[in-house]
Amino acid sequence: MIDEQPTTKRRGSFWRELPILLGVAILVAVLVRAFVLQTFYIPSPSMEHTLNVLDRVLVNKLVYDFRDPRRGEIIVFKAPADWQSGAEGEDFIKRIIGTPGDTVECCDAQERLMINGHSLDEPYIYKDADGNQDPAADRKFKITVSNDRLWVMGDHRSASGDSLEHYEETSDIQEATIPEDSVIGRAFTVFWPVSRATWLSVPSGFDDIPDATAAK
Repeated sequence: MIDEQPTTKRRGSFWRELPILLGVAILVAVLVRAFVLQTFYIPSPSMEHTLNVLDRVLVNKLVYDFRDPRRGEIIVFKAPADWQSGAEGEDFIKRIIGTPGDTVECCDAQERLMINGHSLDEPYIYKDADGNQDPAADRKFKITVSNDRLWVMGDHRSASGDSLEHYEETSDIQEATIPEDSVIGRAFTVFWPVSRATWLSVPSGFDDIPDATAAK
């Protein structure tokens, strides 16, 4: 005769341990969301067509604990009060164009932005259905990014409330840039919808931009 008592004990043990396992899983998920990874959805057209409305992105919240933000990266940040539309604590998503010490200006003879005297090719800038691309900027300017600040712009330049728009409104470089410590993290992939899933790598145009200290 087979003794079924051990099986019964194992089943009882599983059900007693299940709440503990679920609690640990929930705790791990909460910690990951708080400190490592977080998902965000795109609510506006300001980054089209790199990011479209209702795309979902995954954001690395840990990366800037180990290094500074870099040009060309797409970041999520807490919007300055003057940038917000009324919803306190709004999160924005933009591309970093200038880092501390960089001189950003518009434009060269081909109407491209220049960073530290080097022209920047931006194939990611929004194009409409007829293939017409937004200008890199809608007015001439030349600024130097302050310490601990970032100059950020949307890829859909004509539909983005970004550093250029706020510089045009205020002519104040502090108002037009965001503090580095407002950055939540780097958006590194589109994961939904599946048909648009892609890595958000830094475009090659940023590779040849010289450091501010090396610019002449």
